Amino acid sequence: MKTYIILLLSITFLTSGCRKDDIVVVDTEGTDYSDWSEATHGLSVSPDYSIVFNQDEVLRFDIVISSDNWAIMQNDLDENLGSSGGGPGGGGMSSTSDYDPVWVPCSFNFEDTEWFHVGVRFKGNSSLSSAYQSGNNKLSLKLDFDQFEDAMPDYPNQRFYGFKQLNLNNNYDDPSLMREKVGADLFRAFGLASAQTSFCVVYVDYGYGSQYFGVYAIVEEVDDTVLGSQFADGSGNLYKPDGDAASFAQGTFDEGEMEIKTNEESADYSDVQALYDVINSSERTSNPESWKANLESIFDVNTFIKWMAANTTMQNWDTYGVMTHNYYLYNNPSNNKLTWIPWDNNEALQEGKQGGALSLSLNEVSSNWPLIRYIRDVEEYDVLYEQYLQKFIDEVFIPSEMISTYESYYELLKDYAYAEEDGYTFLFYASEFDETLYELQTHVQTRNNNVENYLSK
Repeated sequence: MKTYIILLLSITFLTSGCRKDDIVVVDTEGTDYSDWSEATHGLSVSPDYSIVFNQDEVLRFDIVISSDNWAIMQNDLDENLGSSGGGPGGGGMSSTSDYDPVWVPCSFNFEDTEWFHVGVRFKGNSSLSSAYQSGNNKLSLKLDFDQFEDAMPDYPNQRFYGFKQLNLNNNYDDPSLMREKVGADLFRAFGLASAQTSFCVVYVDYGYGSQYFGVYAIVEEVDDTVLGSQFADGSGNLYKPDGDAASFAQGTFDEGEMEIKTNEESADYSDVQALYDVINSSERTSNPESWKANLESIFDVNTFIKWMAANTTMQNWDTYGVMTHNYYLYNNPSNNKLTWIPWDNNEALQEGKQGGALSLSLNEVSSNWPLIRYIRDVEEYDVLYEQYLQKFIDEVFIPSEMISTYESYYELLKDYAYAEEDGYTFLFYASEFDETLYELQTHVQTRNNNVENYLSK
């Protein structure tokens, strides 16, 4: 029989911008659940990173969405991102931070096994709005394998090899198709918490046969499995700041821009409020030692400085210090300190745009970005920052190893990259994927030289 999720429908009307004749339908009629097994679909198994984040293969995902539900997704995009009735190419929103795309059910298939009534929606900020408005159909997707569990009362809490949610990022504005993955891997190799990543190709059938959507990066969801796998205790408050408040600049704090991803009912935002108050306290100049002690009692300063060194070396313009998003803060119960978790790396590993990435000195960063400016201004923190710069190029961002990594990923991806189709790619011409390999290899050597020159002054 056909199941209508009435609660979902009412939320859709209020938040997603769907038209009132758009009804999200979970059709369970004739569903064959014979593929369901505890090992592949069940809640009791641990996340299997060896399968989902296989580093040696490009996984293939096949997604089937009914034509009616696909139309709902398109209507939702048009009303939120298109011009007034104009659709793609219109003037729409420049930011999607306040827009939550509508969930619809899909059939998800991997290696001849089906996952049932999986929630799928579009995701992203500029990667979504810019691609959509330009008519590019290669949009990022979020999967929730348990989104429509009410339609499966006999098979609740569905997982994909232990994962509830996954992100399929479209490698927006990245002809190398590697930056999202490599950036996250570099942070993690440097001892920072960062999502696991791997490569996949996506095919979507939305009523007209299977369409190749191209090469995607699979990115682990922070509030699903990153906390449990990379922290001793994953029960703390997790925030994803977005908007002016994400700068932590004086006068910007706003709970509404501190999206909480865990403990939603019990959190009172006092931990992020305390960081805002301390970083902007007058004690910074009147009593520096007290200011440092207070800051270090609530904020993992060492981890943040480590991130600054890695992020500035590899270069990433779409991040804190330039843009007010693309990080998480986790209140780690092991030390009761807010810990920095980087996010969204498709714009990393290049000089950047919109004014470029930050310099190694960070001298251009003003008090509008107090976590960088005020921490960088402390002499002992400055020494630690420079030590981490050296450590990053000595132990992680090593030219010979990075060149080999890039070549390996190039060989892994090239056939899939060459197969990308017009309307489903960010490659402007056939050889662009090849040319970017050289750019990445040159970049790592240049940045190592730049760090050595900076530190020798």
